[in-house]
Amino acid sequence: MTTNYGIVLVTAGSQTEAEAIAFALVEAKLAACVSLSPIRSIYTWSDEVCSDEEWQLTIKTDLTQFEALEAKIRQLHSYEVPEIIALPIVAGSLPYLQWIGQTVNSHSLN
Repeated sequence: MTTNYGIVLVTAGSQTEAEAIAFALVEAKLAACVSLSPIRSIYTWSDEVCSDEEWQLTIKTDLTQFEALEAKIRQLHSYEVPEIIALPIVAGSLPYLQWIGQTVNSHSLN
């Protein structure tokens, strides 16, 4: 089965910011579901190694909506360079994938 469904990963600096982004994406029908998890990220920024507590958003969506989804995330995100990474779903439960397809507005231009 070939689909355009995928997972988009985004990190946010706080639970409040992560929830605001998640609600906005679901309300705009750009995501069927967003799961939130606290994480610790170790990364390089401005030539320094940093370690921060962040929130990981796992966004289930139709990847044909990636441009609109990315634009909405950038609009709401506080980071100068937010992580926005799309991964395809190569297989999944048919009823779950159908639910994603029914939930995400493939015609949304928001």
